[in-house]
Amino acid sequence: MTKTKNNAQIEQEVSVEQKLIALYSLQQINSQIDKIKIIRGELPLEVEDLEDEIAGLETRISNFESEKEKELQFISDRISAIKESNVLIKRYKDQQMNVRNNREYDSLTKENEFQNLEIQLAEKKIKETKSKIEKLESDITVAIEKLEERKLDLAAKNDELKDIVSDTEKEEGSLMKKSQENEKYIEDRLLYAYKRIRTNAHNGLAVVQIERDACGGCFNKIPPQHQLDIKLHKKIIVCEYCGRILVDDAIVEAIKSEGKK
Repeated sequence: MTKTKNNAQIEQEVSVEQKLIALYSLQQINSQIDKIKIIRGELPLEVEDLEDEIAGLETRISNFESEKEKELQFISDRISAIKESNVLIKRYKDQQMNVRNNREYDSLTKENEFQNLEIQLAEKKIKETKSKIEKLESDITVAIEKLEERKLDLAAKNDELKDIVSDTEKEEGSLMKKSQENEKYIEDRLLYAYKRIRTNAHNGLAVVQIERDACGGCFNKIPPQHQLDIKLHKKIIVCEYCGRILVDDAIVEAIKSEGKK
């Protein structure tokens, strides 16, 4: 069969037995790929989680720094206000030396009292804000320490994943290529069914061998008539309990024979 043939031509020319061989072969290849992914385990997810946590910590630190800058600016503004109040107090005191009546004197005295209250309020706000800044600096320090720890964890996980990937990527690439080549000889409808069954199966097995008169996937007994139909290779037979595609020893042996060539 050439690659230029369309699915309709393939469906017409490929016998049920050849389809079963292609499906079982595809299952064996996909199972090998699954084993490689199991070897990698949860590492890719752990790396992704660490990357997300690091991004979150960096955002948190940035927010803390921005908040700290705002609080420092607030203190600077209050210090400027205190200076202005002191200037006004001095001016009012100077003016009190040249007042013409008690009413002017009392008015200036009230202005002085008001400015002194403004100074006291500003000093209180500065004290409160300094406490906020100390808390922010503490939070920043804790976040930075945690960030550095997570970066070290990420580097270690990346190294571990890199080692595993380098050991398996060549084999996985070869298997993926074989898988894609095999899929070309299975019509779309059957390939879709295979992938759907694989997705729903907890162990990724969509095509299984009959073992001791039972389904190799769910281990339920297969009626003798069904076993006979499976051996005849006249149609695709699925397990009535789990929906997996069933193959007999002859299909398995055909795959083994191809592997030895």
